Amino acid sequence: MTNAAPWWGLLSSAAAPTLLIGGWTWAAARQEVGFDSFTQTISALAALDATDRWVMTSALAGVGLAHITTALALRDAALPGRLLLGGGGVATVLVAALPLPTVLGDGGSAPHAIVAGISFGALAIWPAFAMRRRTRDRHTYDGPAGPGAVHRQIAWGLRPKVAVAATAILLAGVGWFVSDLGQDMSQVGLSERVAAGAQAVWPLLVVLSTRRR
Repeated sequence: MTNAAPWWGLLSSAAAPTLLIGGWTWAAARQEVGFDSFTQTISALAALDATDRWVMTSALAGVGLAHITTALALRDAALPGRLLLGGGGVATVLVAALPLPTVLGDGGSAPHAIVAGISFGALAIWPAFAMRRRTRDRHTYDGPAGPGAVHRQIAWGLRPKVAVAATAILLAGVGWFVSDLGQDMSQVGLSERVAAGAQAVWPLLVVLSTRRR
């Protein structure tokens, strides 16, 4: 039996990918000039001169709050992993609070780049720090033959091999995104969406694994 994440953790973990993907889709559709999601970043949709920038800004803030809530809900995860997930959520909220100056990204923004880097990094490595290495036993009832023990199994999303593999995949996505930054003819928008989307989905899968009986 696992120490299942509560229902509100399931809601928050499902909200993160919903808000992120829904936010970038809606925000891109609202741009008055042509916006290319393959070559332009998510942050550009929340830039100071973006059309209806509140859409992506609100979505990013919501994703960050969702990660913080999910970190609180994942009671079976190791504390360092929960702190990294929550810290990644705080950094994501700051990404929304420290926007780029323009949709085109001209001039950039050092504070934005710093908090975005922290967010991507923390949300990529948290699975490896959240893993559990052994099961725990606890007595739950007294049967005819004496006390019974129930083994509290490690949720599959928190098992070492799964957690390390997840971190490797998430880091590969971040590496792809970083390699595209500043490169001519790169598909930085696509690589960022793949990396960010995977990071938003993984907490949901971990939560679901803790709730499976």
